[in-house]
Amino acid sequence: MAKSEAWQRKEGKDPKGGLNAKGRASYNKANPGKPGLKPPAPKPKTEKDAKRRSSFCARMSGVKGPMKDEKGKPTRKALALKAWNC
Repeated sequence: MAKSEAWQRKEGKDPKGGLNAKGRASYNKANPGKPGLKPPAPKPKTEKDAKRRSSFCARMSGVKGPMKDEKGKPTRKALALKAWNC
């Protein structure tokens, strides 16, 4: 059986939330028609970065699901929101 893409496995995920560079590259390679994923923009340097960050925060904050799992650890959602300073 073939391995799944890196962005779907642990090796493509950043422990702080979101995808690492290898995961983003894997996703971009697997989805050639879509715009490529970019790293987080937590400290916006331009107005475009600020809009991108606020848009992500608005979308991700509305996602259903808990912020902590049953063991009390933050979920991937919580980690991503923290990485983007939402």
